[in-house]
Amino acid sequence: MTSDLSLSHVDATWFAEQVEAMTANIEKAVLGKRHVVRLALTCMISGGHLLLEDFPGTGKTMLARALANTIESSHARIQFTPDLLPSDVTGVTVYDQHRGTFEFHRGPIFHHLVLADEINRASPKTQSALLEVMEEGHVTVDGVTHPVPTPFMVIATQNPIEQAGTYRLPEAQLDRFLMKTSVGYPDAASTEELLMNSAVRDRASLIRPVTTGATITRLAQLADTVYVDRAVVRYVREIAEASRDAEHVKLGLSARGCLAFIRVAKTWAAAEGRSHVIPHDIRLLAEPVLCHRVLLGAEAAFAGISVAEVVDELMGSVRPPEDRSFVSA
Repeated sequence: MTSDLSLSHVDATWFAEQVEAMTANIEKAVLGKRHVVRLALTCMISGGHLLLEDFPGTGKTMLARALANTIESSHARIQFTPDLLPSDVTGVTVYDQHRGTFEFHRGPIFHHLVLADEINRASPKTQSALLEVMEEGHVTVDGVTHPVPTPFMVIATQNPIEQAGTYRLPEAQLDRFLMKTSVGYPDAASTEELLMNSAVRDRASLIRPVTTGATITRLAQLADTVYVDRAVVRYVREIAEASRDAEHVKLGLSARGCLAFIRVAKTWAAAEGRSHVIPHDIRLLAEPVLCHRVLLGAEAAFAGISVAEVVDELMGSVRPPEDRSFVSA
């Protein structure tokens, strides 16, 4: 399992060290959530966007802010509300009377990391303002295209239980998120540590940068060189095809979803210090990559069947490659 373009052992080791340093830094603010932190970092290095759906008070905003503070780059927070306008996100062109010219005033989307807090509380018109920038990395206002900085990432949060006054994210918007996950409640030890240090009101504000945007860009370039065997590619293709034919599923995994699978698997493998992807990477990342892309039919909702259950059944129905070189150590 070698390739001239494969990640070298030295680069893989450095990659894993950088991810570990960022993970440890973020864990100072988000206690006991190492896996979720690693998912967020994987999403960022892969050049994707993250959707955090969880109950209030579980640390969604804290995770996003801690991630932003870990990188020495610009970041902004947008509180999505029903009266938020698209121009409040992207910016607006105004006329300068002194110069006699129109001037574009950039909105908060023009930062390296943007927190879209409670994204489903904004109207569909405002939500659609994110479609272009999340997919293409630039914003078009009045016919003029303005690129956003790189690296660029949107972290959106939403509350799954308060549906009054919210607007469901359309499938096209959901598919633009590379991964979807939840933070969840902390374990017993982490809860006690939080309570023992209750005087610290804002743990994310204590986070200091340990890396730069340039390093994130370099990590992304290295992740692209991680080797993916055709057997693993075939595994992802079979998962996608099975998802489209699965019972209770109205919409299966798209081609963009397959590409997302490969991208995050490459980054995850490099973060583990490996130069190649193994089937275990695909199985481990199945839920955050698939759960917001697999759409269930109405009968599944009435039967109380969850997307997570369907994804678990789907992964169990597709046989992974058996080549011994893929066996995880």
